[in-house]
Amino acid sequence: MPEVQIAASVLSCDFGNLERELAAVSTADLLHLDIMDGHYVPNLSFGQPLIARISELSDLPLDAHLMVTNPADHIDILADLGVKMFSFHQECEHHVHRLVQRIKDRGMQAGIALNPAVPVSTLDCILPDLDYVLLMSVNPGFSGQKFIPSVFAKIKTLKEMIKRQDLPVRIEVDGGVTAENAAALISAGVNILVSASYIFGSKNYAAAISGLRGL
Repeated sequence: MPEVQIAASVLSCDFGNLERELAAVSTADLLHLDIMDGHYVPNLSFGQPLIARISELSDLPLDAHLMVTNPADHIDILADLGVKMFSFHQECEHHVHRLVQRIKDRGMQAGIALNPAVPVSTLDCILPDLDYVLLMSVNPGFSGQKFIPSVFAKIKTLKEMIKRQDLPVRIEVDGGVTAENAAALISAGVNILVSASYIFGSKNYAAAISGLRGL
């Protein structure tokens, strides 16, 4: 596994040319799925049929970010569709430890997503059980938003928490990630960079992905 992974968020792709779009991001490490229900966030994204088609068209591992009020209802569905990573917002679940274990029992890596205003201290009792933490660097629900710089302090604090407990937990950042801030994010300790509009809004997707890697 590369030290830093690039996750191409399909939220910004041209769904009318899905096969071509996915082929053009084949140099990424992951495909990021923003699953929105129109309740937890104001937007709706996509569901099972499209995820199934994405899985058919690409060999890249699927990384699902659940922006829904009922994440537990999606575990079996997404596992059956071949999703490898499943993150959810802990405020949407009363029994977080149980849900994390259910995710792992279905063979997926379990992560918790934190919105910009949610402190990393909320992870104190669950961090050892996680495979990764998804730090949102924009408020979730829409693609193309501007990066919120205060996330750097959260990365530093989270990295210190992980190091202090000697945990294999990875840090993922999503929102406003570009080649301009990628190097600083990697230096701060980020392991997975999620990018949507920066990749799919560029003229050359492979070049954009290389730019995120600093190449």
